[in-house]
Amino acid sequence: MRICFISRRYFPAVSGMSVYARNLTRALSERGHEVVMISQYREDPTGVRIYGGGPPPQEPWMEVHGLRSTGEEQGVDNPPADFEADTRAMVALAERLHAQRPFDVVHAQYAYPTGLAALEVSRRLGIPNVVSIQGGDGHWVGLCCTTHHRAMQAVLDHSMALVIGCASFRDEVVDNHGTAAERFTIIPGATNTEQFRPRSTAVGALRAPARLLYHGRVDARKGSLDFIHCGKALIEAGFALRLIVSGIGPDFDATVALAHELGIADCTEFPGEVAYADAPARYHAGDIFLSPTYAEGFSNTILEAMASGLPIVSTRTVGVVDCVRDGENGLLVKAGDLAALTAATRSLLEQPELRRKLATTALEEVHATYSWPVVAAQIEGEYQRLTGTPLDTAWTDIITVDERAEHADLSCRFRTQPHLL
Repeated sequence: MRICFISRRYFPAVSGMSVYARNLTRALSERGHEVVMISQYREDPTGVRIYGGGPPPQEPWMEVHGLRSTGEEQGVDNPPADFEADTRAMVALAERLHAQRPFDVVHAQYAYPTGLAALEVSRRLGIPNVVSIQGGDGHWVGLCCTTHHRAMQAVLDHSMALVIGCASFRDEVVDNHGTAAERFTIIPGATNTEQFRPRSTAVGALRAPARLLYHGRVDARKGSLDFIHCGKALIEAGFALRLIVSGIGPDFDATVALAHELGIADCTEFPGEVAYADAPARYHAGDIFLSPTYAEGFSNTILEAMASGLPIVSTRTVGVVDCVRDGENGLLVKAGDLAALTAATRSLLEQPELRRKLATTALEEVHATYSWPVVAAQIEGEYQRLTGTPLDTAWTDIITVDERAEHADLSCRFRTQPHLL
């Protein structure tokens, strides 16, 4: 099949969406499909500082077309952000590429704005559509304003297939938007177990000083500030530690400032952005992985930490409880409970057998359950299921891509802070 894959972000942008898109498209290519990616990207200073920016790289397994999201960039210096213009640009590019060689299916990663663009591409080209629901789709997009609420209703109620990573995230989307649960196909995320491996055979071993690792988007919503508070409490309790905050994100500066404010900057590293090919080395730099997140769609970083042989402390929240079970393959605490986060991390620092047991179980499970060949086969099954199915175009009664930003609900916070979308 010739697949038009529309991505919200791709490398060099640092995002779980980038990781998901890279691994899925490669696995689909290995199954014999021709993948053409259309990826949004930013080049403005704010976008580059928060996520990393610039056009996506060419990849040997697929054809890549970068599309600068100038409408989104506009929200920083000349608001409101014009997501509508970006959506029309994605549709126009897909049409041009289809004219050169027809697509068989369009698959969007993220419901808005890429999912809405996929519905229009599907309508214009007469091909099936699939939308992967991820991240902010379930947590906040559509709850922010009437315009995005209508867009989410169109995508959630009229896409031909909705793929979501886990049951807890599906339930959150159902609660937030009223979508029928049976509309979703649960296909979990996965990780590259050839790339992410333990640094040594001594799974769960500590170095001196012990190293606590946070890796991913540096964002208060992902727990970056809680990570610093936890480290401070453990250092005060007498533990010799190095804290590593790996990545960039909207709260990078605030996280650095907090380390200075709490007096632990001298034992805290901020190595910044890392290329995906070099990410395994970041995991190898840590001994214990902390993900004090408040919300996930499905956590790529947790899967990568599992594959890297690290014992994990995370939170009992959406997108985490589906892959981490407290006391079996990791430790879970309530999101935002700093005392519980500190106590759980302390127990790993003090109990080598617990570290070894949790890390070993997690490593075995990631190999058995979360592999890309299995996930790609399930996605392929969705494409095949839709072949010959009549299109649903009733979504145009809710919203159309011809609507203009000046007529949108401009009270939406994403119009002036589009990086939070």
